[in-house]
Amino acid sequence: MAKKDFIIVGQGLAGSVLAYLLWKKGKKVVVIDRKTDDEWTSSRIAAGVISPITGWRFVKSWRIDEFLPAARAVYRGIETDLNIKIWHDRRLIRTIRNAEEQNNFQLRRAFVDYQPYISEAAPSVSKAFQPSDFGFLELTNAAQVNVPLLVECFQKFFRKNNLFETDDFDFHKLKLSDNTVFYKNHTAQKAIFADGAAGATNPFFSALPFNLDKGDLLLVKIPNLNLTHIFKNKISIVPLHDTSEAAADMYWVGATNDWNFTDALPTDANKQLIINELQAILNIPFEIIAHQSAVRPTVKDRRPFIGFSEKSPQVGIFNGFGTKGASLVPYWARHFCDVLCDGIELDSQVDIRRFR
Repeated sequence: MAKKDFIIVGQGLAGSVLAYLLWKKGKKVVVIDRKTDDEWTSSRIAAGVISPITGWRFVKSWRIDEFLPAARAVYRGIETDLNIKIWHDRRLIRTIRNAEEQNNFQLRRAFVDYQPYISEAAPSVSKAFQPSDFGFLELTNAAQVNVPLLVECFQKFFRKNNLFETDDFDFHKLKLSDNTVFYKNHTAQKAIFADGAAGATNPFFSALPFNLDKGDLLLVKIPNLNLTHIFKNKISIVPLHDTSEAAADMYWVGATNDWNFTDALPTDANKQLIINELQAILNIPFEIIAHQSAVRPTVKDRRPFIGFSEKSPQVGIFNGFGTKGASLVPYWARHFCDVLCDGIELDSQVDIRRFR
């Protein structure tokens, strides 16, 4: 039996960062991820956008003043340790679509606590975009995290350090004692599930109100756009050409929200929806390179699932980060590490006991 402190099930963004921070604390971890190399998991196709202000009401993202510096620090540390580039400071330009949004924006920009995230100057928008009767706004302190590269490089890092095991997790082979979990040839203090959408069928957390959301996106080549910021209307256009070895003029475009899907495959209807939106905001031609989709684990109250099984406290969960995983995961991974290693109390806002 190989003795570990923690078994982490799932090697998406959440599982990777949690395992990494536990390892940095000197803990012995093993990361278990499924055998199928499923490119449709949300972490493998995520745009990784961090936006400080969201929605048509232009509301500050929940606790962004805490989450943003934590994200920057954790991702910068990962860049150093893995010798990769994943953090990209971005401007984010949004279309103001109607008078109500314009009024909401003017109201928010008067608040002192919003001013670090809103540019005073009117943004310069490329003529490649359709003009807006109500103008555009620019958000500062936005960012983009190259989540697919992070996941790919972490798997190499975990394998190199003998921290990774490929396995379709079998709950029938998970055995529990008072203070120990046993899984095949591993023993550990706890097993933590960071398995994304698969968490909805986890028998230890079957009562949690998962809301699964399928999102379709397109990888699009847009010659001569030369976009280095994020552009958002009803959909987002996110540059990929300067984040890795992606081809020139490549952009991530999307994503849709589908709460009533029957499978995780891309659909023609969602593809056409994105195309229609892209045609409505661009004056220049584009070429669709790929159409992808993934299922995201979201929560109705927009707070992640973190905590332990009531009947089996040796089993934990770190899940439910939804579309804001890039901004939420670093802060909550650090916090959960302190809970697991130092015995601090879990923040009640994310503790799954709020659903009891």
